[in-house]
Amino acid sequence: MHAPPAVVGEVADRLWQAEVARTPVEPPTDAHPELTVADGYAVQATNVERRVAAGRVVRGRKVGLTSRVMQQLLGVHEPAFGVLLDDMFLDDGVPVDFGTLLQPRVEAEIAFVLARDLAGPGVTTADVLTGTAGVLPAIEVLDSRIAQWRIGLVDTVADNASCARVVLGGRLTPVTGVDLRLAGVLFHRNGVPVDSGAGAAVLGNPAVCVAWLANTLGALGAGLRAGDLVLPGGLHRAVPARAGDVFRAEFAHLGDVTVAFTDGQP
Repeated sequence: MHAPPAVVGEVADRLWQAEVARTPVEPPTDAHPELTVADGYAVQATNVERRVAAGRVVRGRKVGLTSRVMQQLLGVHEPAFGVLLDDMFLDDGVPVDFGTLLQPRVEAEIAFVLARDLAGPGVTTADVLTGTAGVLPAIEVLDSRIAQWRIGLVDTVADNASCARVVLGGRLTPVTGVDLRLAGVLFHRNGVPVDSGAGAAVLGNPAVCVAWLANTLGALGAGLRAGDLVLPGGLHRAVPARAGDVFRAEFAHLGDVTVAFTDGQP
C-alpha cells in the first residue's frame, strides 16, 4: 500500500524547501510513519523531476548503504540508490562553498564510467566490468536535508540518498588488470590521515554494487546508460566537513582527488 499522492507531494516540498532555505527539517517518517521505501523513491523522483524541469540533466546514479556497518546502523539488508544530476559534479581541486550546504560529510569512492547500457534482470559483476569504460578516484560530498542526520532508510531514500556533490579525479583507469576489491584508499583531512578503506568494503566488490543497481532499476523499468557515472558507495566512514577543510583521497593504482571547502567570502 502506498501513501496518497498528497502526502508524497507534501514530503517532497518539505525536503525541497529545506535545501533552498538551507534549514534541515525533521525526518519525514516522524510525521508519516506509514511511509514505505517505495514512497521514499516516489518522493525522490518528484524532486528529481522538478530539477530536470528546471534544466538539470541526469548524469548517473549513486548507491548507498553498501557497507555492512551502515546497513546494521539503519537495520536494513540491502542498498539504496539516488540520482546524480549535472550540477552536482566538480573537477579535482574545484572548491565547494560550504555555505551552500547544510551539514556535509565526505567519503572516498571509486566512480564507474559506463561504456554501454546496463539494465536488469540478470546483470552480473562480469557484465559490469566488461561494460565499464574505466574508473575514477572520487570524493562524494553527502548532505542531509534532515536535522542532525536522524535518518532511517525511508528518510534517506526520500532525500535522494543524501546526494550533494561529486568531486572527480582526472585519471580514468581501465578495470582490466585492476582488482577493485583490493584497491585501497587513504583519506586525509588537512594533511592528516583520518581513515582508510578498500573496494571490498562495499558488498565485497564495487562492481557488485553497480550490478545490484542495474538489476534494481531493470525491475522498475529503467536502467543505466552508456556514459553514466555510478558511485558504488563509500570505502570508509563518512567524515564531517567544516569550512576551511581540505580533503584528499589517495588511491592505490587509481590516482588522487582533492576537495576544499571555502566559506564563500571573497
